[in-house]
Amino acid sequence: MKTSAFVYPWDVVGDPDAAARIADLGIQQVTLASAYHSTRALTPRHPLHRIVTAEHASVLYPASAERWAGRELRPYAAGSWAPAADPYGEAAAALAGAGLDVHTWVVLAHNSRLGAEHPATSVVNAYGDRYPWAPCIAQSATRAYLVDLAAEAAVRPGAGGTELESLGWYGLAHLHAHDKIAGVGLGDAAQYLMSLCFCAACVAGYAELGVGEDELRSAVRRALDPVWSSGSSEAGRPAIEKLLGADLAAATLDWRTRTARSLQEEAVAAVRTAADPGFQVLLHADPVPYHCGANAGVDAAHILSVADGVVVPCAGGTSLLAPFAEHATEGTVLAANFTVVSGMGGSPATLTADAARAAGLGATELRLYHAGLASEADLVAAGLGR
Repeated sequence: MKTSAFVYPWDVVGDPDAAARIADLGIQQVTLASAYHSTRALTPRHPLHRIVTAEHASVLYPASAERWAGRELRPYAAGSWAPAADPYGEAAAALAGAGLDVHTWVVLAHNSRLGAEHPATSVVNAYGDRYPWAPCIAQSATRAYLVDLAAEAAVRPGAGGTELESLGWYGLAHLHAHDKIAGVGLGDAAQYLMSLCFCAACVAGYAELGVGEDELRSAVRRALDPVWSSGSSEAGRPAIEKLLGADLAAATLDWRTRTARSLQEEAVAAVRTAADPGFQVLLHADPVPYHCGANAGVDAAHILSVADGVVVPCAGGTSLLAPFAEHATEGTVLAANFTVVSGMGGSPATLTADAARAAGLGATELRLYHAGLASEADLVAAGLGR
């Protein structure tokens, strides 16, 4: 199967051996970050540094002054962690020169600086708490920003395709700085309730479906009251309906699913308009529509009618591939994403067996997270190299 490894520009820029070293892993493609969230990343083989701290979400190329002129919501330029004026472009050129296909990696609805500087853009939960890392995708200005960012960051010179991450709802679950929210276990259903948004746009959306703000807010709080004392591990749509009531659960799921679908359609269409024919568009996706996060919850049949395929998280097993495989057609890309960094929960030693299992479930390609972060020992254990 075709294999691509995730890479950051700072893994390559400033290291004259990086591109050849990555090509020597035996992969055919790299998925190179062009727009990324804040992070602290290890660079174990770079000759100039060991830790890169990206203090806020940014684009890793020069954003178009014309596209963003006069707009309140616009992408942030990278700071001192950017190793060049156009780190994406420089890294892409080096990787292509080493014989690798280069696709862009674009993080969209995940931006803590945006939420800090423009609080009204953030998801607001039933208690009135804002999630600054989670832009509400129901808001028109936010949607316009995300669609334009998708088109610009995806279609970079020389790129043969893109992978769009976080193109959907983000919610409570988020590895925030010094995160301390694990004291009470929240299962799938409680996570959903804590991720419901009550910003003005979402309140208006619920109202269109006949649901009042006070009614829904009270129902969410009432359902969560017992959870705060003992936690909850309940999961699945039936558990959401049990907590919230069937009618309110149906209305919120309807609103959120339609909102995410339309954004995904708009963003993919914008990328296709900006790109040459044959440009591949994939989404990082979860087949449970109400799930939030980097792997956006989607309806499998719908998203495969919109995009060329999906990248599916498989670090916890390959079961999420099956719903997508049911709706795949000839030419659909179904990429199984495995973590090969043992310190981040990956199992590099089982990659060969895991890949075979994924292929049996319909996977057509592999994604490896992450060529820059993994130790030499992990790369060897994964069987990477020639």
